[in-house]
Amino acid sequence: MTHTSHYRGRFAPTPSGPLHLGSLVAALGSYLDARAVGGQWLVRIEDSDPPRCPPGASDTILRQLNAFGLHWDEEIRWQHNRYEAYQQALDELVAKGLAYPCSCSRKQWQAFSVYPGWCHEGVSDPTKPVAWRLRSDLAKRPITWQDRLFGFQQFDPNALGDVVLKRKDQLWAYQLAVVVDDADQGITDIVRGYDLLDNTPWQGQLQEALGLPIPRYLHLPLVVTHDGQKLSKQNLAPALAEDPAGIRQQLFKALQLLDQAPPDTLAQESPETQLRWAMAHWSVERLVANAHRRY
Repeated sequence: MTHTSHYRGRFAPTPSGPLHLGSLVAALGSYLDARAVGGQWLVRIEDSDPPRCPPGASDTILRQLNAFGLHWDEEIRWQHNRYEAYQQALDELVAKGLAYPCSCSRKQWQAFSVYPGWCHEGVSDPTKPVAWRLRSDLAKRPITWQDRLFGFQQFDPNALGDVVLKRKDQLWAYQLAVVVDDADQGITDIVRGYDLLDNTPWQGQLQEALGLPIPRYLHLPLVVTHDGQKLSKQNLAPALAEDPAGIRQQLFKALQLLDQAPPDTLAQESPETQLRWAMAHWSVERLVANAHRRY
């Protein structure tokens, strides 16, 4: 695949805790994919859900990225400043008949695999707070795209259910916020973990419905433990090292997990030296199209 000088990528963590090895792999993959073609690399803090974002977590993440040599272009984007833009997008979807209020609780429809659309023709209980959902049956379907690692993808979002766009507590949900921000920032290429591959169909529907550009996608294998458990903040994955030796070792390990086959001698080099090598040798073709990487 040939990129242009207009490549704009991003790393967009939720500040629910410090970065771990799995998030370093995602950040490094997106960084290298941008820098290898002279593109720009942005950082967006996806803090639209304050209860999940403890004080100081964002500062920790930015400090970690700097410590590993992953320096970004432009100012940091913060989702907590973007609520008006999300509301405008939701209003447009409502006007097109593609979003609707829903008073149903998960407990009510837990016997179904996906939300069954009970509020399509009107709120089932007007006395309860409402969330706003996407009419996935009326938006474009199926959604197809060519993933740069996993190849041709096709999903019918209606089979995945009507995703929430705005929650009952008035907080903005991931799907709408990420689509609006990627378009506003001119993101051309999204490089992220395989766990988000099946979110792409809803995002494709929203991009089509809102008349937004469709970025290219590269979903990276997830880092999992030896027993197959995904590394995540929820399962208490250890935070990235902060000492110089630990940083060198973990950056080298991340390059190995990205199948870049760095020479053993690189493990003792500084982050700057490792990144220079990695940018010069970055190859998506080396990536093996498996969903998981054990470490």
